Amino acid sequence: MENIFTLTTEELKAIANNLTEKIETGLKEDGQEILCLPTHIVPKEHISDCKVLALDWGGTNFRAAIVEFKNGQATVIEDVKHRLDHVVTKGFNQDKLLEKMASFISELKQLDSTVTKIGYCFSYPAATRLNGDAILLRWSKSVDIPDMVGKPVGEPLVKYLNNHKDIKTTFTDVKVINDTVACLFAGLPEQTADKKPFDSYIGLIVGTGTNMAGLIPLNKIEKLNNKGEGVIPVNLESGNFSPPYLTVIDGLVDAMSNNKGNQRFEKAVSGGYLGEVFKVMFMNEKIKSDFDGQDLSDILNNPTGSKKEHFDAATYIYERSAKLVAASLAGLAQVIVQQCPDVKNIYAAVDGTVFWSNNYPELVEKELKILLPAGVTMTISEKDKMKEPNLIGSAVAAYS
Repeated sequence: MENIFTLTTEELKAIANNLTEKIETGLKEDGQEILCLPTHIVPKEHISDCKVLALDWGGTNFRAAIVEFKNGQATVIEDVKHRLDHVVTKGFNQDKLLEKMASFISELKQLDSTVTKIGYCFSYPAATRLNGDAILLRWSKSVDIPDMVGKPVGEPLVKYLNNHKDIKTTFTDVKVINDTVACLFAGLPEQTADKKPFDSYIGLIVGTGTNMAGLIPLNKIEKLNNKGEGVIPVNLESGNFSPPYLTVIDGLVDAMSNNKGNQRFEKAVSGGYLGEVFKVMFMNEKIKSDFDGQDLSDILNNPTGSKKEHFDAATYIYERSAKLVAASLAGLAQVIVQQCPDVKNIYAAVDGTVFWSNNYPELVEKELKILLPAGVTMTISEKDKMKEPNLIGSAVAAYS
């Protein structure tokens, strides 16, 4: 089988350069292909002993947890998880969503009156407000609740929970962040323990969807017109990147999606779409309708139990995803280095089921060695050290 998904080094460099240009444009103007959404939350270096409600939604499951801080260390001491994507169907509205979330949150036995702050990892395109809440810009990952677009995410939830008969506390504050920012926050404490071993940090998610965040100097985010010192997290919403060198297969996947023309990078990279790419390749065969990224991984893990052409196709799709992710990391690294030439080593805090499957990390690191700017290195977080990054990062945000 011909590999129509192959990408040369020069093509990958062109993809990285294209993303660099679009990030720079997004830092100058609102409403661009790469949104570059500043997160007006700077994590504290030390958080006093306390408990916080941490929430996580941005894909298949909704999670609620009690995170406890002791001696500066955060630990998830209780959590519940429920599948939410299968109920968010046509006709679903905000009230129904809040009702579902409240019922899940009320299951937490350690949610008491001492828990008054909420950290909410909301992994859909949203613009953060100065008070830490966020405005939903649009839905992605096949979710669509129209009456929530253009409105605050956290404020309605706090009001609903504070009037719920089964919630035994009163919440005073909510901070809403993206999963890439949460991942970045969760990775920061360990990395700052020994002074400053890295010059800059990136948050990356490659799971049901994909996205990146980076720490950007305030005075380099031209659209903020802020000459202040220091850096703040910027959620790129890089899943919406439309890279060059996509194929006719990608065009068909996009055409059949519910958000045609958007999230083109995500549709070539993430677990929510890799199965769709595979199904389009074999549209003349009977492939189960819910074939997804996990099924693709199962084929890779069991080559003798699959047709050779299926295994080859799965390999091509999977490897291209890793190479595209490497190019995107290189593209963001180029922006960071151009802004701060002293940056030589970057730490990437990474989460997501696709990234940590099979040999994906090794594929990404192999390409990074070729694609990163000269003299710049990038260290990928170790899987076992990034425990519950969405929940821990949200909890850090709640007390920042």
